[in-house]
Amino acid sequence: MKRADIAALVQDDRVHRDLYLSPELFALEQQHFFANTWNYLGHASQVPAAGDYLAVEIAGRPLLMVRQGDGAIRVLYNRCAHKGTQLVSDACGNAGKFFRCPYHAWTYKLDGSPLAIPLKSGYEGTRLKQCESGQGMTALKHVAVYRDFVFVKIGDAGPDFDSYFGEALRSIDNLVDRSPVGRLRIEGGVLRNIVHCNWKMYLENINDTVHPMSTHESATAAANALWQGRPADAPKPMAMEQILPFGAGYDFFDRMGGRIYPNGHSVLGVNFSIHSGYAALPDYEAAMREAHGAERAAEILQRSPQNALCFPSLAVKGSPQAIRVIRPLAADRTLIEAWSFRAEGAPDILFERSMTYNRLVFSPMSVVAHDDVHLFESIQQGLRADGNHWVSLHRDFDAQELGQDTQTVNGTNELLMRNQFRAWAQFMDLTLQD
Repeated sequence: MKRADIAALVQDDRVHRDLYLSPELFALEQQHFFANTWNYLGHASQVPAAGDYLAVEIAGRPLLMVRQGDGAIRVLYNRCAHKGTQLVSDACGNAGKFFRCPYHAWTYKLDGSPLAIPLKSGYEGTRLKQCESGQGMTALKHVAVYRDFVFVKIGDAGPDFDSYFGEALRSIDNLVDRSPVGRLRIEGGVLRNIVHCNWKMYLENINDTVHPMSTHESATAAANALWQGRPADAPKPMAMEQILPFGAGYDFFDRMGGRIYPNGHSVLGVNFSIHSGYAALPDYEAAMREAHGAERAAEILQRSPQNALCFPSLAVKGSPQAIRVIRPLAADRTLIEAWSFRAEGAPDILFERSMTYNRLVFSPMSVVAHDDVHLFESIQQGLRADGNHWVSLHRDFDAQELGQDTQTVNGTNELLMRNQFRAWAQFMDLTLQD
């Protein structure tokens, strides 16, 4: 598939179904798109001690995030330089002072440099030292640690980290600064869900404010029935506080507003969101004012976007302090991870709010995610129907939006999705051949 073929799949107001269905296109994404973009790998709090590692696969490449003896973080390919065996098979753990291959016992320092090999005399006079195999484990060249969020770029093409994310990094700032001391820790495990759909469907849904009223109608109707008749000022249980806004109506979601940034990034809920009505915590708010000053504390706490997307792999919720990680596995298979953060120096109720929200909304069998997963998989099958090979992104399209990198629009505007696909075409094009 050539550049002209790719360009034809993404039009100003619609995209071709092959973006979701084609295994050939997915293979090209693994080779080009994900190599040219910055992808979230993990959080520094997941590797707190020297020798701690986190094993993650990005774009089909097995990677290791490793805490070094000096406290730095290094990212290596999880591959023995000898025969290619993966050095660790667990998702996380501690390697001690070195990595040891389970196949032939070649060993490597934590930075990937070679340490020892059995039968060393057998390599004397050979070309091993001049070969890549003699250099040790391969380290990624493009690694960025931003406020303990670790991102990688596999290839050499594409912009540097700061140029790629730009103002989109403010969503991470908002999340981290909810800690009075400016530090987060991942806690409470992870909710993982493999959805039999293309990864782009999930990214679209992150910016889709029109579906909750129909997709989640039964969940919000049940919650409303339970809460019916209570006084308007009655304190809500946390689960009610989080689920009831899903049924707020089209006008609410339209007025919340959205903003796009270059390279596919976006913020949904620039004015307010379903998270804006959480109960006040006076002692915590006082601690935030003391830590950040009154103006900055108000800015942090009052800004509660629905979703902030660091395209293409990370969705951030400043409140309730949760992230989702999108890990594509195949054209029709996507792994979704939902993680909770504990904000150091903040009351436990914030962490409880994060855990409750993830279980209520992102658990595979929750009353919300179950609806979404059913429809994602239905779309994946429905797109195989003949007669219409296109997916509509026409809502609120305006030709004047073309060429504008940053725009603020109404919250139901599909520009937030169109922006994603334009970035997809841009980064696919960087290394494709004519």
